[in-house]
Amino acid sequence: VRRRAGGGGAAVAEGDHAGGGGAAPGPAGGASLSTTGQLGDVMRESSRIAYTLARRILRRVRPESGFLDRAALHMHVPEGATPKDGPSAGCAMVTSLLSLALDTPVRPDLAMTGEVSLTGIVLPIGGVKEKVVAAQRAGVKHIVLPRANQRDFMELSDNLREGLEVHFAQTYDDVFRVALDYQAGAAAAAA
Repeated sequence: VRRRAGGGGAAVAEGDHAGGGGAAPGPAGGASLSTTGQLGDVMRESSRIAYTLARRILRRVRPESGFLDRAALHMHVPEGATPKDGPSAGCAMVTSLLSLALDTPVRPDLAMTGEVSLTGIVLPIGGVKEKVVAAQRAGVKHIVLPRANQRDFMELSDNLREGLEVHFAQTYDDVFRVALDYQAGAAAAAA
């Protein structure tokens, strides 16, 4: 099973686990996360934070699932030989892991960026303009940005903001509602 989260010309976080119907056990029967791609120290740290946060969120939204507590997971950040380092893929990493654990696809027309803390706070990032341009080039309709970057987005020219529905996230719960719980939100709006 593979899950992807991300978008634009930015890095995409992929999650994978071996095994059919259940999670393959990690070393000595416990959970594990391995990462590949040309990740720098900061992105490796972000992947560990994402893993810890995803486990906490899964216990809250689906307490009967022990998937992230027993699965051997592999997170890969592709993009060829371009080395990557920076914390702004944290939201995408958490989303990829939760998508895998919940067996729920990420909203297909979504790009996201944002560093996450161990407690789920979405922290500001740099390069908002470049990330918005990358999202538009990828043809996405929705983008998640940290709430702390709302002013940066509003200062962009109208042509850069045009055609995008922006969701500003203060906590990862805000990201979750847009990325993974979007079908429930659409059903509630239609009712």
